[in-house]
Amino acid sequence: MGGQIAAAARLLGVVKPTLFNWDKAQRAGKLKDADSKVVRAQEMEISRLQAKLVRVKMERDIPGKATSYFAKAQS
Repeated sequence: MGGQIAAAARLLGVVKPTLFNWDKAQRAGKLKDADSKVVRAQEMEISRLQAKLVRVKMERDIPGKATSYFAKAQS
C-alpha cells in the first residue's frame, strides 16, 4: 500500500505524508469536503477562461474574414 500512496502522491504533486494523512482521515470518516468557496472560485476561473477563448478565436478569425471581404470587393 505504501508504494501505491507514493505513486499517487507523485502523480498529484503532493508529498507522501500529506496523501497518507488524507487517506487515514478518509478511512476514519473525518475527511471534510472541499470548501464551496473554492469550487465557486474554480467555476469563475473556468467561465473567465471560456470567455477569453471565445474572444481569442474571434480575434484570430478577423484577418481571414477581412481578407475575404476585400478580395470580393476588388472583383
